[in-house]
Amino acid sequence: MTQVVLADDEVLARQKLRQLLREEHDVEVVGECASATETIELVRLVKPDILFLDIRMPGMDGFDVVGALLSGGHAPMPAIIFTTAYDKYALRAFEVHAVDYLLKPFTQERLHSAISRARERALVSESSVGSNGINGDTLGIASRIVFKSRGRILFLPVDEIRWVVAEENYVRLCTAQDTFLLRETMTNLEARLDPQLFLRVHRSYIVNLNYVKEVRNEQSGESVVIMNDGQKLAMSRGYRSRVLESMHR
Repeated sequence: MTQVVLADDEVLARQKLRQLLREEHDVEVVGECASATETIELVRLVKPDILFLDIRMPGMDGFDVVGALLSGGHAPMPAIIFTTAYDKYALRAFEVHAVDYLLKPFTQERLHSAISRARERALVSESSVGSNGINGDTLGIASRIVFKSRGRILFLPVDEIRWVVAEENYVRLCTAQDTFLLRETMTNLEARLDPQLFLRVHRSYIVNLNYVKEVRNEQSGESVVIMNDGQKLAMSRGYRSRVLESMHR
């Protein structure tokens, strides 16, 4: 049974969410809160699997709640699903590794998708702990990158990224159809990508191994990575052995 807590200062919003949750299999609402302080106390007490958390609440906001829970000791952290009427907090929500971001009013299907994602993350975390003692969720490995582009908030699955190139204080994410420029460092982005799938081949390039065709030496003596679409990317000598090893796993 998946236990959840609802945190929202609007009674009608909690009632609506509770009604939608009745249609979900194996979900039990174990508590409701109307303020940030109540939320922190209740979560520490009942240790729910999922916390549905409004962002705008009296006193502290939803991000303050997450910060307080993270700094509150070794109690298990619930999966956070933000519920809000404002889309402007989406980027910040995923920076604190929220499982999902539900914009009110949301549908039963959208809610079901969020719960399924929370359950999947829990399974991955349990598997990681069991295999090597490391909680995969705390590593911050991203399944998608969230960013603003041309006035929209985009959710880009990381497996669609073919390669990443550094451009001064930015990184450019290259997919089959488009490229996206983010204000981010290569080091920070690399830390969020699955090392089994993405590999740094140069200080300016990260590649998705699923789209690498070959590694070869040019007549100039320089090593390059050839992508499936023919794109050539420079590869530093220090990375060559790592790339070849990864391609032969």
